[in-house]
Amino acid sequence: MDYEMDIEPSGPQVTVREAEPYRVDFKLSSVDLAFANSLRRVVLAEVPTIAVDLVEVEKNTSVLADEFLAHRLGLIPLNSKNCDQDVEYTRDCECEDHCARCSVTLVLHARCSSEDIMTVYARDLVVSGERANEWVGSPVITDPEGKGPIICKLRRGQEVKMTCIAKKGIAKEHAKWAPTAAVGFEYDPHNNLRHVDYWYEEDPIKEWPVSQNAAWEHAATPDQAFDYDAVPNNFYFDVESIGNLDPDMIIQQGIVVLQRKLASAISALSGAGDDGVAVPGDEEDMMGGVRSPDAYEPPEGIDGGFTAYANGGSSAWGASAATPYGATPYGAGGYGF
Repeated sequence: MDYEMDIEPSGPQVTVREAEPYRVDFKLSSVDLAFANSLRRVVLAEVPTIAVDLVEVEKNTSVLADEFLAHRLGLIPLNSKNCDQDVEYTRDCECEDHCARCSVTLVLHARCSSEDIMTVYARDLVVSGERANEWVGSPVITDPEGKGPIICKLRRGQEVKMTCIAKKGIAKEHAKWAPTAAVGFEYDPHNNLRHVDYWYEEDPIKEWPVSQNAAWEHAATPDQAFDYDAVPNNFYFDVESIGNLDPDMIIQQGIVVLQRKLASAISALSGAGDDGVAVPGDEEDMMGGVRSPDAYEPPEGIDGGFTAYANGGSSAWGASAATPYGATPYGAGGYGF
């Protein structure tokens, strides 16, 4: 005899509903709203990619200004495969300006020599020199013609010659580093939890039709008692990539970013060192936490929670003492603020 058993999932569950080269649609279950929304925000703004950050203009006789072309070049998607591991942030690199470890150099040189209008595309961006791996920095070209986005158009005799330096960054710094075109996010499509109060004129059911996600859940019956303790459990994501990263890699790297942020927060709250354990020599503070001996402490003689520069104590340059430079033009021994 066969028995059916209802077993509660022990952890997060993912159901992939649609998977395409540049898009993935999935349902995330058995997590709370805070985690699901954190994943959405991280995917939007904190997954690292590669984008043009510096443009050295050698020649530009087109009708577009240098700044205009530089802005367009920055928005061209560049392949960012494995950039999270293979490419360093420029601010963390040991080089003086930029190098193959923290950047990719692309060259753009086009000159119109015919009477027809010449269109310059992203395909005309050529990677020059070494780079971290064989993919990173190459323009993303997805159209059937293999041309990519339009950079500019040239008439006879016009020319553009530029060197572009692509660097690693995140969308929180600038939108050009965004890995996604959009991230759809929804939970409770039937509004059973009453988290949304729909404005309507006559009939909210007709004026606010449910989404396709409603087919994955059951609507509450009119006579069903409202559960004030109910919380959302299913979250529907629709992630659309712009081609610089595969959709599955965007989600995976988003989870990695979350893990690092949580580890950093736990380390800071526990007072641990970089390796996650208490550093030898750290002392225990009044609350039982680990306090570094390098932490700031108010000078002796000052109490009541005031710093040496607050109203609770007189600083070395306060009203009771003259500045080391004597009387200023704005007052004897004081500052002219």
